[in-house]
Amino acid sequence: MKKIPLHIRIFIGMLLGILLGIISIVFHLGPFITNWIKPFGTIFINLLKLIAIPLILVSLISGVSNLKDISKLSRIGGKTMALYLITTVIAIAIGLIAVNTIKPGNFLSKEKQVELSSKYAQDANLKVSDAQKLKQSGPLQVIVDIVPDNIFGSMGSNRNMLQVIFFSILFGIALIMVPEAKGIPVKNFFDGVNEVILKIVDIVMHYAPVGVLALLTALMVDFAGDDPKQALELFSALGVYAFTVLLSLALMILLVYPLAMRLFTHISYKQFLKAIMPAQIMAFSTSSSAATLPVTMECVEKNLGVKEEVSSFVLPLGATINMDGTSIHQAVTAVFIAQAFGHDLTLVDQLTIILTATLSSIGAAAVPSAGLITLVIVLGAIGVSPEGLALIIAIDRPLDMCRTIVNITGDAVVTSMVATTENGFQKVEPLN
Repeated sequence: MKKIPLHIRIFIGMLLGILLGIISIVFHLGPFITNWIKPFGTIFINLLKLIAIPLILVSLISGVSNLKDISKLSRIGGKTMALYLITTVIAIAIGLIAVNTIKPGNFLSKEKQVELSSKYAQDANLKVSDAQKLKQSGPLQVIVDIVPDNIFGSMGSNRNMLQVIFFSILFGIALIMVPEAKGIPVKNFFDGVNEVILKIVDIVMHYAPVGVLALLTALMVDFAGDDPKQALELFSALGVYAFTVLLSLALMILLVYPLAMRLFTHISYKQFLKAIMPAQIMAFSTSSSAATLPVTMECVEKNLGVKEEVSSFVLPLGATINMDGTSIHQAVTAVFIAQAFGHDLTLVDQLTIILTATLSSIGAAAVPSAGLITLVIVLGAIGVSPEGLALIIAIDRPLDMCRTIVNITGDAVVTSMVATTENGFQKVEPLN
């Protein structure tokens, strides 16, 4: 009997999770789901977080050392950073055009605004408090935070991905520069550990369908409780805002990325989407680029045929600094909240959003809802009260799931573009 492909099994798990969530809401099975189903989703997330830091550390050291010379590293790094920056700015521009055209803030009733502000004030205050630390630390704090003072402390939290990346690149560069006789044993060690980590990824991914099922079931129960009407009313009140975000995300997936793949790679976009579908489904389920990174790397290397020396550098970097979906969300949300509060934004305000959203998306942690924290900085830059976050917190998670798909798709697109310019492809078996 032919084995069912991983992405089909994950998709089946997603459908079963949605079905089980609906049944749980209708028959009031919330406590059962919370106590007996949700823990399996938590275990799955923990497994992905468990391997995220080791994967980035080892794969980057192995990948950088495989580049052989500093000039190649510099060339690939320059291309990667430039492409990530360009796609981020394009994403923000698309979001601004969509939100200024549709004007979702004008469709939000004042009654619902007051209700949500009251209901989610505490959550909003927590995000504001976290963001104040970023805002008060100065304009160059993002750069300062990249350089760790203790690499072991940095590896203790998935929020310190940039610091781990910095150390890994530095270590890889040093490994290239030391005498070959001294460096080979170290390189062989990290190459071997990399193989072990990738095997752990394979083991974890066999559990993915169960994890996805549990995650989506728990999400639906947490959001709607025992009252389906509450979820419907909430979505209808903010439906235009959600539509604006989703439309902007769709434009990146269906217009910008296909054009980039057509112009700068030899891969058809249909083939590309088929290759990275498991990663997209995983991104939708976890809302975390970092947690999805192991799957993204596996898809790009095994399905697209990108060589490890390219993917192991470009993808971990992208999971941390390339947030096209998050950038779109920040642009749309900032203008939406301004519209809902009756603020008229000038052209300077719009340009400020582009700048601050770009910088804050680079500094955003690759974990669920991290964009809410950095969004406070964007709102503050245009003079809008960060308390407005209370308006969108209720539906942020579903949108976060969708924008994470764009985040990891953008990473894979840029990786394919860099690989094309570096002869970084190897032959792979065609997908069924």
